[in-house]
Amino acid sequence: MVGDDVIIGPRVRVWEFSTVRAGAVLCADVSIGFNCEVTRSFIGERAILGHRIGSNRTLVGAGAHLSANLTVAAISMWSSHLSNPEREIVLRTLGGLYRCGTPQFGALIGDRVQTGNNISLGPGLAIGRDCRIASGVTLAARTIPDHSAVTAPHTCDAEVRRRRPDAARGPWPPGSDGGRG
Repeated sequence: MVGDDVIIGPRVRVWEFSTVRAGAVLCADVSIGFNCEVTRSFIGERAILGHRIGSNRTLVGAGAHLSANLTVAAISMWSSHLSNPEREIVLRTLGGLYRCGTPQFGALIGDRVQTGNNISLGPGLAIGRDCRIASGVTLAARTIPDHSAVTAPHTCDAEVRRRRPDAARGPWPPGSDGGRG
């Protein structure tokens, strides 16, 4: 579904079950994946939004590729009433603070940024050009310099073990004598 007051460039593709709301700008050759929601966002040329992307009041640079299950929040959790936010979003840059002048601003995502999946971003986030954001990352209210890679702490040493049988559940595996030999 494409709302009123949306600017759509040539060769834009919007997959089924996606919503592009009023005030959005989709530049040339943009691809919006399945089940996305784009609200008052600017999506730069050749940008790709994978499946299940939520972009709210966000600027996405040219050639960016945002993978599946990425959400950009535009309202600070510090607002006492999330349905009517009053706290201004502030971008924290290396040169100091930049006041957005609005209580609703998601993120600035630079040209050619690539992301993994299951990522939460914003509000007040600025990601520089040519950055890579790994799967599972959560970022808010900071500036990521150009050419950076951001990773999340992952559990790489997972231990898989069998649970001890519970007398009420019976022996494990089924059909055994439960180690009573």
